[in-house]
Amino acid sequence: MLLVNNVVKEYSKGVKANDQISLSVNPGEIFGLLGPNGAGKTTLVSQIIGSMKPSSGTITIDGVDIVSNPQQARKLCTMQPQSQVSIEGLTPKQAIELAGRMRKGDRHKVAQRTDYLLKELNIEPWANKMATNLSGGIKRLVIFCMTVVVPGKLVILDEPTNDIDPVRRRLLWNQIRLLAENGVAVLIVTHNVIESEQFIDRLAIISEGEVLASGTPSQLKRDLEGNLRLQLVIQPEHSIPPIPDFANITMHSGARVFLSIPQAFVSEAVQWVEHLRLTNEIEEYTLSPITLEDAYFKWIKPQEKMENQEVTDNVV
Repeated sequence: MLLVNNVVKEYSKGVKANDQISLSVNPGEIFGLLGPNGAGKTTLVSQIIGSMKPSSGTITIDGVDIVSNPQQARKLCTMQPQSQVSIEGLTPKQAIELAGRMRKGDRHKVAQRTDYLLKELNIEPWANKMATNLSGGIKRLVIFCMTVVVPGKLVILDEPTNDIDPVRRRLLWNQIRLLAENGVAVLIVTHNVIESEQFIDRLAIISEGEVLASGTPSQLKRDLEGNLRLQLVIQPEHSIPPIPDFANITMHSGARVFLSIPQAFVSEAVQWVEHLRLTNEIEEYTLSPITLEDAYFKWIKPQEKMENQEVTDNVV
């Protein structure tokens, strides 16, 4: 469905926002672009939807050359942008139905699907309220509905779960999965590592305009096989204790310290953290399998880790 081959986007003075990016998104697949702010994700999407032309490389959607025919991208894909779209003066129901008719959807079918989406995302109580009275999360869900009421063959969702409460976030992911099951190719732009591991089929980790790694979440974690994740919560006014030679700090965020522990040293690790707990140096600890987050922080640079510490706070 979507094929991106060796795409380069170079600005003045040789600055490359994208550098030899190649990826594919298949029909029926949820594919994620995962990376920190400024990684080049938005620039790549702008080229996919035909609003920006690459310096070199090719982009095709359903066999159509989007670089030569950018207007075709708007017919073949629908997109939910990261920023809120203004729907002032409309109710959610009106906005969604209008979007469907603009996509040349059948009026009756658009009305039916609008009612279905409002119900499935549990936003029916706001269906006929003016947009000025809606919260940011409800508006975000309405924009999603406008994007998928008549979906393109490729649906692009830029940070679709921003501002959405945990319950409706799950409902949203159910609808995204149903899109894929109905043959739509779904491209998700995100920096939420936890959601990426739970809901995305394949992904590419992008940093500084380059694809650093790509594959399924399991494939991306493969390099860390044989290790476990150890999380420490340091007591207030205590510093990080000396770390044993067998452990490696993968991330430090506030009072939390994340370490990678070889499975062969689990017994030693438990003895060490139990000693820290008994001496009141840590509040608690958790030992668990390696996550996609651990693989993600293996790839990005230290300064980017600081930008992405918030991902550990995003609980689905």
